[in-house]
Amino acid sequence: MIHPHRHSEILSAAERADNALDLFSRASAKLRRQMPFDSAVWAATDPETGLVTAPMLVENLGSGEGCADYWESELLEENVLSFRDLARAAVPVAGLRAATGDLPERSARFSRLLGGQGVDDELRAVLRTGDRPWGVVSLFRMRGGPAFGPHEVALLAGLSGPLADRLRRFARPSESDGGPGASAPGLLLFDVYGEATSINEEARRYLALLPDGPSIPSTLGLRLPIWLVGTALQARAIARGRDRGSARIRIRTLDRQWLTCHASCLSGPGGQPGPIALVIEPAAPGDLAVMIAQAYGLTPREFEVAQLVARGLPTTEIAAALFISPHTVRGHLKAVFGKAEISSRGELVGRLFAEPYRP
Repeated sequence: MIHPHRHSEILSAAERADNALDLFSRASAKLRRQMPFDSAVWAATDPETGLVTAPMLVENLGSGEGCADYWESELLEENVLSFRDLARAAVPVAGLRAATGDLPERSARFSRLLGGQGVDDELRAVLRTGDRPWGVVSLFRMRGGPAFGPHEVALLAGLSGPLADRLRRFARPSESDGGPGASAPGLLLFDVYGEATSINEEARRYLALLPDGPSIPSTLGLRLPIWLVGTALQARAIARGRDRGSARIRIRTLDRQWLTCHASCLSGPGGQPGPIALVIEPAAPGDLAVMIAQAYGLTPREFEVAQLVARGLPTTEIAAALFISPHTVRGHLKAVFGKAEISSRGELVGRLFAEPYRP
């Protein structure tokens, strides 16, 4: 059994964080005191697709030069304990050695990458609220260290929901949020081997606005953030039939505007896989509204009510549209007002559908 104090010390540190990167740093430092590990990767994820986005904290793994190979293995190879599977598991935390019966070579990620880097075991976690992943964690022990045990799995599992709840609060709009900026989309092309081959000036401007993090060099004369590389890899995974999800992330820039990055695999001659096109553009209002509603903890039904309020429908028409009573509608609105800390329909529309796009 995990003593509550072990969780409270870590969560208290997380509550003092000013942003997601600060949260990762504080939580990692406190966790290492209770659960020794040699290196770690903490990353935010897009709650809709589960793909990694900014920020990402890489500890004691050099400059993060192996990040691209790590995420390529995650998305394109058959692996034990994929984050996608952990996000849906009853317990969103597991150790590699325990999952493989102490035969980690069963994992392509271990046999091709981690084993050669001296890693002995990896403990993975998805930070989730409900079925929405807001972050992922990988903790590594190097040669000579013990395997991660059930008590350590339980410790990290108990942190999954509370840390995810804190992460999603950082997605809420704030007074310092920037406007949508330039409206022209940025375009970045990758060849069939995953090498970036061309970029337009709009994409270069957007890349200059992205926060620091692990990146890889390219022949275009600039370094590409691992989040964009991962989105392009996901598009290739979809084209190969390995996934039916979406190659898409939302990312917050240094001036706190929201961008959407989405990638797709184009077709070449004879239907053969062609290059991958990655588009970067300001996030659409409806797209951001969904994530902000999740950041405030709104249920799907509460968000439906909020959307109809934004369309100007009165309570009776909302009730008819959703086949519920006006009393139930008022109950949902009361819950929405409480969660979003507002007191009127006008404030609701501004908070969920307008605030992130102020000029």
